[in-house]
Amino acid sequence: MYFIKKDPVILGIESSCDETCAAVIRGRKLLSSVIFSSATEQAKYGGVVPEIASRAHTEAVDEAVKKALSEADLPLTAIDAVAVTYGAGLLGALLVGLSFAKSLAYTLGVPLIAVNHIRGHLAASYLCDEKLEPPFITLLASGGHTAVLYTKSYTEFEVLGGTCDDAAGEAFDKVARILSLPYPGGPNVQRLAESGKPVIEFPKCLVRGTDMQFSYSGLKTAVMNYCHNAEQRGEGFNSADVAASFQCAALDPLIKKTVQCALKYNVKTVTVGGGVAANAYLRAELIKACQKANLKLVLPEKVFCTDNAAMIAAEGLIQYNAGNFAVMDINASAQIPLK
Repeated sequence: MYFIKKDPVILGIESSCDETCAAVIRGRKLLSSVIFSSATEQAKYGGVVPEIASRAHTEAVDEAVKKALSEADLPLTAIDAVAVTYGAGLLGALLVGLSFAKSLAYTLGVPLIAVNHIRGHLAASYLCDEKLEPPFITLLASGGHTAVLYTKSYTEFEVLGGTCDDAAGEAFDKVARILSLPYPGGPNVQRLAESGKPVIEFPKCLVRGTDMQFSYSGLKTAVMNYCHNAEQRGEGFNSADVAASFQCAALDPLIKKTVQCALKYNVKTVTVGGGVAANAYLRAELIKACQKANLKLVLPEKVFCTDNAAMIAAEGLIQYNAGNFAVMDINASAQIPLK
């Protein structure tokens, strides 16, 4: 049994992929956020190599935590709880962060909070706006998930619509490979699109005959076929135009449906989470759409849209206040449901 403090100091640890992250919050105030990335090393292989990621986490996690505490100007003994990502992600990478967090929480005698990585992305908005309260509509767009959610309370949300196959982030990465762009794919597609025009009519990601189902498999195939057919005819193609056209087809329906849901549910606030939320086109167009609909948009900084420990600490605070603490024998999981 633990005593629940009003504004606890929570250490967040994130190691689900190729970033080793640690952050400290006091209540909903962010005190520090540290990110060590192995992306440069991973880029040599065209993507994340799990063994390299796990080794990098092992080497960096202790330093990341020490740096986060130093930047927060707090001793280790000031920590009231340890929040850590237990899934979803690369199993070996997750185990590094989880094992470290378990040992630390046990040594300090404080609660361990196991955080769903995706729910962490949703919680990033609470640090962006300390006055943010449910209900609100959230657009979740990441490498593994694409969904529009109705957040009813701090711990409850309803999935209003989602992808029936690939996620938006995954589609960006695959189109990057089609266009021979280096890792990480998503940011490079965006940069290329900035010098192009959306003049190619690729199929939108919204499934016909449905109101809120998205699909990226057909869009990816259309991009691949367009490029392949042009090469077969010896015509070539404008890569920047392909990137810009794909980007619009992939993101415009998400923006449109998010705003429609906010109006339908009479919700005045929209939030965004997930790595794709760092996309400049998505951010700019969503700002315009929300302004037009007279909706408040809570848009986390780009660094808090991609993987970070601040969002894990933020979700940890929600679970801390709800008294949802993990047992020490909890294991990492490569796949877990959104809810």
